[in-house]
Amino acid sequence: MRTERNLTRLDRVFARLDREPERPAHIDVPRMSRHRVALLAATLAFYVAIVWAVVITSWLVRLDWQVMFFRPYQQWSEIHAFVDYYVVLGQRGPTAVMIAAWLGWRSWRQHTLRPLLTLGVSLLLLNLSVGAAKIGMGRLGPHYATQVGSNEMWLGGDIFPSGHTANAVVTWGILAYMASTPRARRWLSALSAVTSLGVGLSTVYLGTHWLSDVLLGWAAGLLILLALPWFEPLIARAESVILDLRDRRRAGRPATGPVPGTPVGVPVLLKPRESAQDVSPTARSPRAPVHLAPGPHTARSERTPVTPVGSRRPPHPDRLGRGTASAPRPVTGG
Repeated sequence: MRTERNLTRLDRVFARLDREPERPAHIDVPRMSRHRVALLAATLAFYVAIVWAVVITSWLVRLDWQVMFFRPYQQWSEIHAFVDYYVVLGQRGPTAVMIAAWLGWRSWRQHTLRPLLTLGVSLLLLNLSVGAAKIGMGRLGPHYATQVGSNEMWLGGDIFPSGHTANAVVTWGILAYMASTPRARRWLSALSAVTSLGVGLSTVYLGTHWLSDVLLGWAAGLLILLALPWFEPLIARAESVILDLRDRRRAGRPATGPVPGTPVGVPVLLKPRESAQDVSPTARSPRAPVHLAPGPHTARSERTPVTPVGSRRPPHPDRLGRGTASAPRPVTGG
């Protein structure tokens, strides 16, 4: 009796790590639903409210100064070393490398470039939006503040909004965005929210950002994640172009297409190339056939043999001609 092997949990894990035979057809691509549009509008309103509260130097700016004077890095100095390492989860370089490695494996396994292209689009949007806001508002950080109680706006700084917080929201949130099942999306969304929240509070603990910088960084990163479905058609078009170029390169086909007006599959008749001797400016009259020798040709047996004059051998001083007596050799005693 034949029995089938029961797969263990470890076997199922290794089976999911293998490459799928072909691209899955059930990949869920997020769409711009009404719920997502409502969240996007609410987040944008929160973004504008934070900026306005800082510009008019409201209670939020006073809270920023109170937290700064509290100096959390002195109140809880025992966790300073841990926070120094934890805040790296919000730096763009290390996080982009880690997330790109994971999404690169996803691209290889599912035969698609969408994960890597989505990461590239999100990082591009992050650099453009957050970078423009930093330079445009020019707020100074707590370590470079010039006047107590001021909002420190338009003084040449670059901390508003917090880049660490926005980068943590985008890079870790892209994992939830690319999840293939609703359950995985919920778990990864909670994990990315906790990670980005910890990164933002770490910058406040270290004194590198105001509390309002962190709030605006969360909103900036969330806006990018919520707006990604609008860029899905562009990502799909870029993927098709890249894969088409790859297929052409593998097949060895030329970059140019067929000749216009020629139906596909019909052979093209080519004319023989004319040599320079066949082309002449004037027309030539036909000539009579030319024989190499006059008269009729004779058979090989009827031809008279011809003896060449002289010898074919090279001259040699010790060699004598035929019919000539050679001189006697001297005899020597033994």
